[in-house]
Amino acid sequence: MDAPFALSVFDRNSERIHDLSPSAENAGLQRGMTLVHARSFCPDLLTRPADPVADQRFLGLIARWATRYCPWVGLDGRDGLFLDITGSDHLMGGEAPLLDDIRTRLARAGLTARLGLADTPGAAWALARFAEGIAPPGELLSRIGPLPLTALRLPDPACTALERLGIATVSQLHNLPRATVARRFDRDVLFRLDQALGDSPEQISPLKEEQSFAVRITLPDPIGLIDDVMAASRRLAEHLCDRLEAAQKGARLLRLTFRRVDREDHAVELKLARPMRDAERILALFERGVEKVDAGYGIDMIRLEALELEALGLRQLDRAEGREKDSLADLITQLGNRVGLENILRFEPVESHIPERSFKLVPAAYSTPATAWPYARPRPLRLFPPEPILARGSEPPSRFRWRGRALTTFETEGPERIAPAWWEDNESWAHGLRDYWRVATVQGQRLWLFHTPQHPAWFVQGEFG
Repeated sequence: MDAPFALSVFDRNSERIHDLSPSAENAGLQRGMTLVHARSFCPDLLTRPADPVADQRFLGLIARWATRYCPWVGLDGRDGLFLDITGSDHLMGGEAPLLDDIRTRLARAGLTARLGLADTPGAAWALARFAEGIAPPGELLSRIGPLPLTALRLPDPACTALERLGIATVSQLHNLPRATVARRFDRDVLFRLDQALGDSPEQISPLKEEQSFAVRITLPDPIGLIDDVMAASRRLAEHLCDRLEAAQKGARLLRLTFRRVDREDHAVELKLARPMRDAERILALFERGVEKVDAGYGIDMIRLEALELEALGLRQLDRAEGREKDSLADLITQLGNRVGLENILRFEPVESHIPERSFKLVPAAYSTPATAWPYARPRPLRLFPPEPILARGSEPPSRFRWRGRALTTFETEGPERIAPAWWEDNESWAHGLRDYWRVATVQGQRLWLFHTPQHPAWFVQGEFG
């Protein structure tokens, strides 16, 4: 099914705009009708959920494609493009052949387009959406004059107010005294009219070209030895890291692609535990994956690209501290590329007085270790769900059994009373208050016990290291 969109082209030399967009009927169907109303006109209408993000991404792809006609391409809202074809239309044999070529190529891609040619972006926008065609130089008003006020890109309230006074077309608005329009209506009414007729300039903002962080090397003779492959990869890594440093970025995901002489590609991906632009360390982490590549009859091209980037400014660290942190990150990277970076976790403190909720597990590759845990009292190294033991009284028992072992209390410290979160319905705290004790046993265990005074019982919840 054809998908309508808009595309505008501006020529500074002939001061003409080419605009491709949905027809007026399609635009009305999209903006002014409910789905039930639309189905009453078209029972076989096909629908699917809108994806604005994907649509914008697709529009960006069309914008890149449109640079084949001129280097100056800009977005026109969410459904169109503006092209400035100054000095480039003659390469296609003129403006009309250029439009024919655009229409033909878009039709092959399954896209329905409407084209307008005018002296200004505003006029081209109006023609493409309401009266597809070409406005010869000096005939702007005669071409867009019969069009409705919405062709001037005016907001709906302004159009409604003008229509109540009997002003329904662009030419009727143009014939009104400017002083009267300026007094009674917003300044945008005259501003949009002047833009469409060329009395006020309108600039086309080109899309900003995204910087690509990819390098490659083509070899005159195929190579296959691991030392030769790593030497060529080193040159690529150094060049890529220089570009990353200039942009103050670090790579999170890298891909090293090898093309063999039989045109078969082998790629090695490297997910990094933290942003990096150190060529030596990147190369060392790639080495294990490169060794598994089958060179076949030889490799004649190598490509290294950074697929995911993060900001990485300049840092000044102590050498010993920097080496230690880098070694940990490299270890996480090596393990993560085998089992997945999301499966290597670290503990992170959480502000909660409830022991079970005082920490959380987060991926080590996407978090930084806590410098200190915000607890004034010591907490056990291992914390597990409360396990009941047989004991009486409010003091820790002198003897008790836990996990099938008979233990004798040697030293105790406490109590530390912790109240439940009364605003939460937590079944594990159904016994109410808890008095925690640190208990050292003759057998060597150092346990975290608690007593529930409201419903007398004893439990073991943790073990100190």
